[in-house]
Amino acid sequence: MPLVNTKEMFEKAYKEGYAIGAFNVNNMEIVQGITEAAGELNSPVILQVSAGARKYANPKYLKHLVEAAIENYPNIPIALHLDHGDSFEICKSCIDDGFSSVMIDGSKLDFEENIKVTKMVCDYAHDVKARGRYITVEGELGKLAGIEDAVNVKDEDAQFTNPDEVEEFVKRTGVDSLAIAIGTSHGAYKFKPGQKPRLRLDILEEVSRRLPGFPIVLHGASSVPQEFVKIINENGGAMPNAIGIPEDQLREAAKRAVCKINIDSDLRVALTAAIRKHFNDHPDHFDPRQYLTDARANIKELVAHKIKDVLGSENKA
Repeated sequence: MPLVNTKEMFEKAYKEGYAIGAFNVNNMEIVQGITEAAGELNSPVILQVSAGARKYANPKYLKHLVEAAIENYPNIPIALHLDHGDSFEICKSCIDDGFSSVMIDGSKLDFEENIKVTKMVCDYAHDVKARGRYITVEGELGKLAGIEDAVNVKDEDAQFTNPDEVEEFVKRTGVDSLAIAIGTSHGAYKFKPGQKPRLRLDILEEVSRRLPGFPIVLHGASSVPQEFVKIINENGGAMPNAIGIPEDQLREAAKRAVCKINIDSDLRVALTAAIRKHFNDHPDHFDPRQYLTDARANIKELVAHKIKDVLGSENKA
């Protein structure tokens, strides 16, 4: 099947109580590992491109890698999504380049300005007569802490989503899904040692009460698997105190209104662990096909685990 948007994906996920993984892609091995796992487990998947990926790999290269994945796995729904588009111009460029879904991140703006830019993107993306297709749009209310590519928010500047604002925001903008802030954060260092990680599921519950049937998105939702952190640290790395979101809390969110869970740092950690271990075990190796084969296998293993045990999207294609 061709690239799909997220509309039908989310309708089915909301109804059946699971979420779809939105995995950030940067190169061929990451695309292959994600789609191999999704293909074997018959799971829908969202491949998303961040500002850092656009700069590193060029959106056109990534788009063609995703198109190759679609040829290999024609039976699973695959969406190509812009992650954290920070302007109308970037969203427009990705839409014109063939992306099937975009995020406009106006969370750094005040409420009215956020509505204004989000509505501009929605008006452009939803114009089927002009575009020839419907492109889904994700907006954001609230502000997550942490660092990820162009996103850099200090802890003291983070803000939980205000449920009192969500109805007006969705009605005035026309967004198809909404990213909210309930305690997740970007990066691999989400909590301090000794701090008990806990999501504000009460905010999620209130948002879903006010927006019945509407798909909610969680950013900054990597769990930072400790087995991979341990491998990194044992093989020359230095990632002390890297802590993520407990997977049981993410699974609970997926059973509720959360239809899309973003996963990026976990992929980076899995890939880096494989490469560091390979170099330590095989200091004579210099062929990238050798160590990137291990990296791809780790990506596939991680994504398969997320699909089966966290997202609940196995056999939902």
